Amino acid sequence: MRTIAVLGGGIGGLAASYYLCKSPQISKVVVFESSNRFGGRLWSTRRSDGAVFEHGPRAIRPAGAVGHNTLNMVDDLGLAMEILPVTHSHVASKNRYLYVNGQLHRMPSGISGLLRTVPPFSRPLLLNIAMEILVKKGTEDDESIHSFVSRRLGKELADIAVDSLCRGVFAGDCKKLSVRSCLPLLYNAEQRRGSLTLGLLLGSGPNPVVTPGPLAQRSIKESWAQWSLSRGLESLAESITEYLQQSEIVQLHREAAVKQISPSASGWMIHLEDGVISADHIISALPAKALASSLPPSCQPLIQELQDISTVTVAVVNLEYDGSILPVKGFGHLIPSSEDRGVLGVVYDSVSFPQHNRPKGETTRLTVMMGGAWFQEEFGAPEAVKDEHLLARATEVVNCHLGVNTAPSWSWVTLQRDCIPQYYQGHYRRVEAMQRFIRKNNLSLSLIGSSYDGVSVNEVIFSGRTAVEELLGRGV
Repeated sequence: MRTIAVLGGGIGGLAASYYLCKSPQISKVVVFESSNRFGGRLWSTRRSDGAVFEHGPRAIRPAGAVGHNTLNMVDDLGLAMEILPVTHSHVASKNRYLYVNGQLHRMPSGISGLLRTVPPFSRPLLLNIAMEILVKKGTEDDESIHSFVSRRLGKELADIAVDSLCRGVFAGDCKKLSVRSCLPLLYNAEQRRGSLTLGLLLGSGPNPVVTPGPLAQRSIKESWAQWSLSRGLESLAESITEYLQQSEIVQLHREAAVKQISPSASGWMIHLEDGVISADHIISALPAKALASSLPPSCQPLIQELQDISTVTVAVVNLEYDGSILPVKGFGHLIPSSEDRGVLGVVYDSVSFPQHNRPKGETTRLTVMMGGAWFQEEFGAPEAVKDEHLLARATEVVNCHLGVNTAPSWSWVTLQRDCIPQYYQGHYRRVEAMQRFIRKNNLSLSLIGSSYDGVSVNEVIFSGRTAVEELLGRGV
């Protein structure tokens, strides 16, 4: 009997278990989750009046192999009828804003937007793109996103647009984040074509291939930009959990924190609060530091690399207002660190997914994201900050940025502690060193999740699939 232990019941661990279930080579899958629920950061509140609020990711992109892979899973789980697609022609896709110098500015889009000087930029962005083709290829094996974009597209674009983008996606500082690990598409475009423009136009190397199923084909045909589910994205985690519960080979354990893992003759011994379980192989979907604290001393080089992966804390404040209160329509707005270090952005949830509004009475739902790499300096220690302080800051932002003078009719403050790993310069070397150690020592261990090769839901799910395929390829 081949027993696979999956550590962590977030979307990565659930995805890996889902793919393991589909193989006749696997006899038993045991999933350990330390909290009282599965799904990790996929966390939706469904109010009794029909309104839905997201406390983690709120939409998923359908594009590329990893996007198609997730949609294939959604199809297989029978969730296609619950999909809420947002097309590229939708106002939430076309209108994205930056809050700079105390004003909202719509980001340029389309050829006309690139040809004109659009505030807050001082010249047409097409000039930056045209000049980029002439820039020499960088000589470093990695550099910060800010340095990379400044060199190729100009400092203004890096200071405003890219700074804001990194805060919105990674809640991080673009002057520290690695372009090679965070934005591999851009890094590879320069490496293989000598230019971002040529790389994006002509392709910049091999990509994983996933055959799009019916739902993914529909997303291509209808030109989706993003999607959610009618009951929130936590539905995806819940559906995988139900699928696993129906499998005869899966055991799911909530409130089962892994205290220690130690090598055994056949693989590993997994020490829990109330006993020990043996496994032939471990797939760890735990955050890097959590895995580090569980490994035996013989894995000290691996432990050190895992401990060196930083994370940031994000305050997520969901707000509901009576009536239609937005001065503009769009996806939302981001704020560069030069404008307000503590506030990352505001998402206009009601514009993208009005289906999540309560059915009776017009309302506006917003989410304010705060902290990230600047949490400590702006709000203090996460364990000491009070919800009331975070809520007050969020409502002040909505008042100042959007001119909303009324108080929210409903609010929910969530502190997502250590929720987004930060891929600093040289992150790829750290991941390579960990994989080398695992291979050299013949450890029956796979590392998946957002700590290593991508923080998006799609990338985390795909990391679970890849680990399972590699495991099965080795004849487990």
